[in-house]
Amino acid sequence: SVDSHWLHDLFNRIDKDNSGSISNEELQQALTNGSGTTFNAETIRLMIGMFDKDNSGEIEFSEFLALWKYIMDWERTFRSYDKDCSGTIDKDELRVAFTSFGHNFSEEMLDMFVTKFDRSGQGAIRFDDFIQCCVVLQILTNAFKYHDQSMRGVITLRYEEFIRMILNLNLGKW
Repeated sequence: SVDSHWLHDLFNRIDKDNSGSISNEELQQALTNGSGTTFNAETIRLMIGMFDKDNSGEIEFSEFLALWKYIMDWERTFRSYDKDCSGTIDKDELRVAFTSFGHNFSEEMLDMFVTKFDRSGQGAIRFDDFIQCCVVLQILTNAFKYHDQSMRGVITLRYEEFIRMILNLNLGKW
């Protein structure tokens, strides 16, 4: 558990323009992967969208507390699945993670996830992209479950319903 004084100091260091809130750019500059690369802008956008409760487009301190806990929880999750301590999640590690989340995907689908969320082109997913991958998966799963009331794993949608469902999701540019 981190004390709120330390978090307030951290918040103030991230808030470079002293506006009292953290913008996408400020948060992106503050967060790095283990390799020193900055977080993916889409991951930042997704996270700010999740925790910006007042819809200001930025994160105030009270929202930052929840966001920081979320990032720390994801870091623990990431490290628990990064069995070889490479700083990335490869396809086999992703399979284990997804299985523990209740998803049993085919090899082809796992390959698609790695290809889609591997920005570095090394065949593995970095921390920020892992967060984005899992958030997108959760958003898609929730949308699917909404239409799968009987929990059969199958939905029937008219084309316009499908398009409406996808356009209503806050997925960004993934």
